[in-house]
Amino acid sequence: MGRQLCASLIKASTMFLVGLSGGIASGKSTVVAVLRELGCAVIDADVIAREVVQPHLKAYQRIVRYFGTEILLENGEINREALGNIIFSHPEKRQLLNSITHPEIQKEMLKQILKYFVLGYRYVILDIPLLFENNRLTKFMKYTVLVYCDPPTQLSRLMKRNGLSQAEAEARIASQLPLDEKRKLASHVIDNSGDRQSTRRQVLRLHARLEDSLDFLWARLVAGPNFQV
Repeated sequence: MGRQLCASLIKASTMFLVGLSGGIASGKSTVVAVLRELGCAVIDADVIAREVVQPHLKAYQRIVRYFGTEILLENGEINREALGNIIFSHPEKRQLLNSITHPEIQKEMLKQILKYFVLGYRYVILDIPLLFENNRLTKFMKYTVLVYCDPPTQLSRLMKRNGLSQAEAEARIASQLPLDEKRKLASHVIDNSGDRQSTRRQVLRLHARLEDSLDFLWARLVAGPNFQV
C-alpha cells in the first residue's frame, strides 16, 4: 500500500532525484552546506545510517548480536570507529553489516523522499557516499553529481583532517573507487581542488541548471527490492 501510494504521487510529479557523492576528504560537506543554504532538500544517507542503529532499534539489536558488546561505547551506543575497523579488514563482515542496515536506511530514505515530494520541492538531493560503487542506485537518479578534488589534494586533506600517516591515508583512499573513475560516471562534476569561492560558484551554477530542469522521476524509485544504500 505504501509503495503504491508513493508511486502514484511520484508519477503525478515533475520532480526528480539527484545523486550526490564524492570521495573521502574531497569536500562533499562543503558542497552540501551551500546547497542547504540555497534551500535545497538534501537527504544525508550517513545521518540516516547513524539514526537506524540507535539503541533498542531492530538494526542495533542485530548488530550487537553478530558483532558482540565489544563494539559498544559506555553509554550503550555503537562505537562506529571500532565497528569500522572490523569491517575495513573483513569484507564478509562488511557485507553482513550492510545486509542489516541497508533495508532500514532504504525505508527511512523513502519516507523522506515522499515528504519532500508532497511539500512540492522541484528536486531532492540524495547525499550517498558510495553512490558510484553501488551502481544499482544510479538508475534512480536523473542526474549524478561528483564532488571532485585532485589526488594530491585529497591525500593532503585526509592526512591533516584525520591525523593519519601517508600510508594510512593512502590505504583509506584505496578502499574507495578512485575519484578519476567516478568522474567518468557522473553527469555533473564540482571540482573542489581550489578555494571555497570557486566551489561555491560551481554549486550556484549547478543549482540554477537543476532549477531549470523539467525532467520527470518515474516510478522506478519503487520498482523493486534492489534500492539499497
